[in-house]
Amino acid sequence: MRRVAVVGAGMTRFGKYLDRSMKDIGREAVDNALQSAGVEKSALEAAVVGNAMAGLITGQECIRGQVVLREMGIQEIPIINTENACASSGTSFHLAWLYVASGMYDMVLALGVEKLYHEDKRRSFAAIGSAVDVEQMQQILAGMKAQEQKEKSNGEKSGDGAGAGKSRSMFMDFYAAAARHHMERHGTTQLHFAKVASKNHNNGSLNPHAQYRERYTPEEIINSPEVAFPLTRLMCSPIGDGAAATILCSEEKARELTTKPIFVRASVIGSGKDMQPGDDDIVTRSATRAYEQAGVTPREIDLVELHDASAPAEILGYEELGLCPEGEGGRLIDEGITEIGGRIPVNPSGGLLSKGHPVGATGIAQIYEIFLQLRGEAGDRQVEGAKTGLTQNGGGMVRGEAAAMAIHILST
Repeated sequence: MRRVAVVGAGMTRFGKYLDRSMKDIGREAVDNALQSAGVEKSALEAAVVGNAMAGLITGQECIRGQVVLREMGIQEIPIINTENACASSGTSFHLAWLYVASGMYDMVLALGVEKLYHEDKRRSFAAIGSAVDVEQMQQILAGMKAQEQKEKSNGEKSGDGAGAGKSRSMFMDFYAAAARHHMERHGTTQLHFAKVASKNHNNGSLNPHAQYRERYTPEEIINSPEVAFPLTRLMCSPIGDGAAATILCSEEKARELTTKPIFVRASVIGSGKDMQPGDDDIVTRSATRAYEQAGVTPREIDLVELHDASAPAEILGYEELGLCPEGEGGRLIDEGITEIGGRIPVNPSGGLLSKGHPVGATGIAQIYEIFLQLRGEAGDRQVEGAKTGLTQNGGGMVRGEAAAMAIHILST
């Protein structure tokens, strides 16, 4: 396998764009990536396009990548579409890497693009809620309701499943249940989750591509409207529209184009499984493979962009990625270890909580942030001395575990 480099990256600001099409936002991200790489679109030999929800939101199915790229004059070359829930563009990046690593092509575009906003918000939530085994949906909701009743009967705070999939994404109820379990088992508190959200909103205030750039204190986070205990609104990622793109090429080609290539040290895609007692979760399994592929340990990672679709997901991610032992995620946020100036900054972009979560664009948007950081081009949120970065991007859920997982490790 050949060494593969990222030589260009671009993205839109994530936001609410009811008046813009996927073609329009896709063009902006691709044009920015091409300009960043210093190449023309005619240099592209293949393209892989990640999108999750267009069929349910816009009605565009089957040939999404071809439709988006033809509009900007990218045609004739192989164009592959990847749909893998929130890991859709993490998957497209993986396939683009594989194309170059295998020697099949020298220069490949990886694009993630998504429009989630719709005039009928229930349509957006229903689209997100489709990333589960729909035949098991009623069983899932019934199980959540039974757990809520058990918690209430024990005098504990619980969620409220009545709004799942209607006034909010049902995934927030999954995250809330996981958070309550972590609190019960490890003594984690709602304040820990609020500190994560405050950190990421503060980081997002430094990111011109972030959907929301307001700063909040942990107290303001806790006092925002409750979604499902312990989650409040500001602990949950917003839906959004947006696109992100990268240009990948062979090392030889990269050396011709730039003095600052960013190399892909590991690219791993994993799928969930039926868990048995004592099994590692999908994040840990996938990250272990990525560390082995890259030849690094968690201690050698300088920064992380992880899938904080909710604030508790970040604390769980600390532990699943091996940044700390199980149960000690709260300590990392308490001690400032994951702040931009800490030992292992996490989500300096603002993460999904502040930057936003247009699901099909999220994976490559994470890679865009690592690309900037490793090149020393992240401005006010720059992590000093960053040489190696990791992204973790999961999607969907089947039988209690994420359906798809993408882990990437990049370095200078």
